[in-house]
Formats: sequence, structure tokens, C-alpha cells
Amino acid sequence: MAPSEAPQPTFWDGVRDYFRQDLLPLLADLRLAIVLLLAIAAFSISGTVIEQGQTLEFYQTNYSQDPALFGFLSWKVILTLGLDHVYRTWWFLALLIVFGASLTACTFTRQFPALGAAQKWKYYTQPRQFQKLALSAELAETDLASLGNRLSQKRYRVFQDGNQLYGRKGIVGRIGPIVVHASMLLILVGAILGAMTGFFAQEIVPSGETFQIRNIFDAGPWAEAQIPKDWSVRVNRFWIDYSPEGNIDQFYSDLSVLDRTGNEIDRKTIFVNQPLRHKGVTLYQADWGVAAVQVKLNNSPVLQLPMQQLENDGPRFWGTWLPTKPDMSEGVTLLASDLQGSVLIYDNAGQLISTVRKGMVAEVNGVRLSLVDVVGSTGLQIKADPGIPLVYGGFGLLMLGVIMSYVSHSQVWALAQEGTVYVGGRTNRAQVAFERELLSLLEAVSADSNEAKLAEASVS
Repeated sequence: MAPSEAPQPTFWDGVRDYFRQDLLPLLADLRLAIVLLLAIAAFSISGTVIEQGQTLEFYQTNYSQDPALFGFLSWKVILTLGLDHVYRTWWFLALLIVFGASLTACTFTRQFPALGAAQKWKYYTQPRQFQKLALSAELAETDLASLGNRLSQKRYRVFQDGNQLYGRKGIVGRIGPIVVHASMLLILVGAILGAMTGFFAQEIVPSGETFQIRNIFDAGPWAEAQIPKDWSVRVNRFWIDYSPEGNIDQFYSDLSVLDRTGNEIDRKTIFVNQPLRHKGVTLYQADWGVAAVQVKLNNSPVLQLPMQQLENDGPRFWGTWLPTKPDMSEGVTLLASDLQGSVLIYDNAGQLISTVRKGMVAEVNGVRLSLVDVVGSTGLQIKADPGIPLVYGGFGLLMLGVIMSYVSHSQVWALAQEGTVYVGGRTNRAQVAFERELLSLLEAVSADSNEAKLAEASVS
């Protein structure tokens, strides 16, 4: 009968062996995790320094090729490497995924085994075993029960079997690193989810107007589902509070969220650092402007003229041109710098004719010009990031895990043999504090023993 042949390894056996013997140790290597973390930090800093999600003209203006910033950073380099949207590039997401794989590998190959080893214990049965401990002592005529009581008072969990005793505390310190790794994985998942499904938009909306979110500057490849299509927002009113000196104190927007039929389903007055949140979308008060000016010429109906912001390096001004004759042969330029109701009137030669405030009348080119109102517009930043709850939860869990990691895992063994009690212990951190605790505990046990002897002597 021919001897049976050994089974030949299959392709999947080779893959499994490669994963266990080569890939898993590489991913669990602390040096790889440090390199990945530094790379993620460096590219995150670049994403903070370099403006994200801007137009091509912006990068061409601010990052010219000659001379290039630092000798190499030009707009072509930024666009080629994706530094204008760092957090959504394939290579940044790949760094996050590999770093997450490294954390997972380290957790299963190191942290879980360390926790399992900490939960497994055995009694010491030979005096020579205590010589291997960092701290050990020998006590004469000491009761193990007294030692156990003292350990319990120090919040140790005590196990005793005849002349053998074991106590431990701080097992949570072994769980802390696992919680830290889990929290970092949660943060990574939240960051990837936000990068893939989040979006950022800006809207400039005049008072009284209703809008849907359309002016999107930056969005992930799967962000379409997050962009609201079944509700819109109405700017009921926009206004600015000014200080007595005439400076802007705060600006406000009274916003209403409307469903498809125009019914109000949510409403809030927002200002800086007090946004409106609705169905995962957050609307921030970010800017303001002058949208239009309302005037009357003689007894005409109210005319609303849109105003555009002028390009200048000084204070912001908004302007429009108002014809004063039907054939548009003559007209005046109206300028406004704020919403306090003051408008400057210039003729075609650029000369200042008059300054009017809300409700005032000025004679220009033979007509009476009445200023009815200056209409403001609110500047809103709109964001949606479904990963934020995961990121915030991860940071909260990270703080908890760090606190847990600072707890020392301390162990104490004792063995009573031939009238001598051998005591020893070790800890994974705070060695000096543990030595002081154990020495004070031994002194207390010795004192208990002496008191017991005195009590027996007095009875006899």
C-alpha cells in the first residue's frame, strides 16, 4: 500500500501564510504607524495652510509659477498633487486606510494578547519565584487573611487558596490602549465618511428671497445624497447692529426652512457662532453685503436697483447707476458702504452731488430723488459633514482611553510556608508609587500581627 502523500498547499494557503507571516507583522510595526501618522499630520497642515476648494484663478493669482513659493510650490503643483482638496485625494484617503489597518493589526497582535495575559494569573508556589519580582519581602508570623484584608482596602481584587494569595487592581489600564486604538479608528472612519459624502457651499441672498443650495464649492464624490432637494431656505430679514461709534457689532439673519409646498418647518435667527442646523446641514452666518437700493423719482413707483460691490483695496462700497432721463442720456451713480441708510450720489463727471439718508429727498438733474431703503444681503456658509458625529465621538472616546491608560495594573503575590510569608509585587507604571503603597501595606500587616500577639498575651 503506497504511503499517503502530503496535501499540496493551495493558492489561498499561500495568501494566508503571507498575511500572517509578512504583512501582519509589517502593519503592526510601531515604526510604520509613526511614519504614517507624521505623513498624515504633514498633509493635514498643508491642507490648513493652502486654501481649499478655491477657483483656478485664485491659485494662479496667489501661487504664481515665477517665482514659485519656496522655489517649487506653484499653482500647477498644487492642482497636479490635489493640494487644493487634500482631504479628498486618493493618496490622503489611502494613508488613512493604511494607518487604520496598522492600528487594527497592532490591536489584535499586541493589545488584545496583553489584555489576555493580564487576565490570566496563577499562584506562586515556590519562594524562589518571588526573587524574580521587582519588589519582594519576607515576613515572619504574618496572617494571610490580614494581608488580604489590607489589599481589599486598597481596592485590590483578592484571590486566596490555602497558603497562597494573589491580588490585582487596575486591569482597566490594560483596556485603555485598546480604547485609544478604537477611538482613533472611529476618527479615521468619520474623516473618510466626511471627505466622501460632505459638501461646502456659499450663498449671498438678499432679504426676503428664497433659495436652494446650489452654489457648491467643494463636495465629495458621494455628496449628492446630502445636498437637500426637498427643502429650501427663506431669508425673512437681514440686519446689522452697529456700535455707537458706527462700527459693526453683529449681523443677523432670520431664516426659515420651507418644505416643497412652502410651509415653514424650521426657523431660527442666526449670527456668528450660532448657526441653523437642519437635517445634517449647517448654515453659518459668514458675511454680508448690499443687495439693492430702493428709490423714487418724483412721483414714480418704488424702483429697486441691484448694487454690485466695487473692486478696491480700501473700504467696501456697493454701487449702481440710475438714469434720470427716459433716453438714459443723464444719470447719477449711487454708492453705499453699509446698511445704516446713507447713500452717496455722484454725477457723470464723478463729482459728489449729495448725500441722502433713508426718507430724505435730493434734487438731481432736475428731478426729485427719494431714498426709500437700502436692502442688505446675507452671506451664508453651508456645510454638511456626516462624519462629524463619529469624529466627535472618537475624540471623546480618545480622552477616556488616555485616562484609562494612566491607571497602573498592579499585582501582588503571597505565599505562607514554614512560618514565613513571602510577599512580592509588580506594576506596569508608577513604580515608585507602587513601592510606597506596598511598603506601607506590609507595615500595616506587621502592625496587625503585633497587635494580635499583644491581644493573645493579655488574654493568657
